[in-house]
Amino acid sequence: METFEYYLDKYAELAVRVGLNVQKDQTVVIMTPIACADFVRMLTKKAYDAGAKDVVIDWDDDEVKALRLKHAPESALREYPMWRANGLEEMAKEGAAFLQIYAPNSDLLKDVDPERVAISSKTTATAREGFLKYLRSNQVNWLMVSFPTAEWSAKVFPELGETERIHKLWEQIFKLTRVDKADPVDAWKQHIETLTTKQNVLNDKRYKQLHFQGPGTDLYIELAPKHLWVAAGSTTDRGIYFVPNIPTEEVFTMPGRNGTNGTVRSTLPLSYQGSLIEGFSLTFEHGKVVEATAEVGQEVLNKMLDMDEGARYLGEVALVPHDSPISQSGLIYYNTLFDENASCHVALGNSYPFTIEGGTTMTPEELAANGYNKSLIHVDFMIGSADMDIDGVYEDGTREPLFRKGTWV
Repeated sequence: METFEYYLDKYAELAVRVGLNVQKDQTVVIMTPIACADFVRMLTKKAYDAGAKDVVIDWDDDEVKALRLKHAPESALREYPMWRANGLEEMAKEGAAFLQIYAPNSDLLKDVDPERVAISSKTTATAREGFLKYLRSNQVNWLMVSFPTAEWSAKVFPELGETERIHKLWEQIFKLTRVDKADPVDAWKQHIETLTTKQNVLNDKRYKQLHFQGPGTDLYIELAPKHLWVAAGSTTDRGIYFVPNIPTEEVFTMPGRNGTNGTVRSTLPLSYQGSLIEGFSLTFEHGKVVEATAEVGQEVLNKMLDMDEGARYLGEVALVPHDSPISQSGLIYYNTLFDENASCHVALGNSYPFTIEGGTTMTPEELAANGYNKSLIHVDFMIGSADMDIDGVYEDGTREPLFRKGTWV
């Protein structure tokens, strides 16, 4: 029987070799909470083994972040250390690879004034806009993986003691990232081929619209005229193939900015900026959210939608079958990286340029003319379920079933 250390080593290897695909003499930047320090050391060793020239650690701490948001004067929340933002952008410009460890605490800021959180979030997003452009346009290889912290595991398995729940969450991560397979790299190769087949079929279809129908949902999403379906991996300007999310089960593309109409209801909680938004519905007219209600987190939802003009428009639509491994686990992970791969989802905010033909070389004006939405945020939320039906609608109005009862037809 293999040990926990064996699987953890495989997980780190998968992140560095397959997800990030570190190149010889490349600088690697690891963005991480301090709670993940031991795992960071393992990733650092793996990166050097893969040929990295240097590994730079960008540490963060949830508790310090919460203390700042609670106690710092509002003027401080409107400031961001530009040396930090400029440093990330400079490393991206020079071709560094970026690995983010995502371990959210969805209750971290539940007692903090949402207005203060919104001010800080907008300040940070504005300062880092130049850096994020490199990631969103796939000019650099980047990766997001997760690590079970005490706080996150308590949300997923509240009935268990700390040691047991962390162990249980690790078991799920190893399974859902295919680390428990005899050859994880080969398992990922096969998985990427399966998703790429779906991507190619959808690109051949050239649908004009998708029509989503389910409990509380009747939504038409018009696709950008030059939309490209994307799955699993991407290739940077330097020719580096990488898989930005581990796990991943989605095939996704760009909606046309002004072409979404109808109502959609979330099917899983959204963990956003240290707070939960649950049971929410959005109504769209000509692409824009004109009404938003939530059973939990209404004020947080309102602040998110008011982040900037583009926050009320969609930047992504993604298809994920209800029988995906993450959905079949029967768990809510309170972690977008996992929950979005359990369900069809859409994202409010910024579009990805690589999801339209020629998008990464277009000017801002050309992107806008082709349906691109610009925003400081990109927030995925889940809308799929076992009751979701989706039709693909062609230019001439004819339609065909794409999903029935939550899965591919």
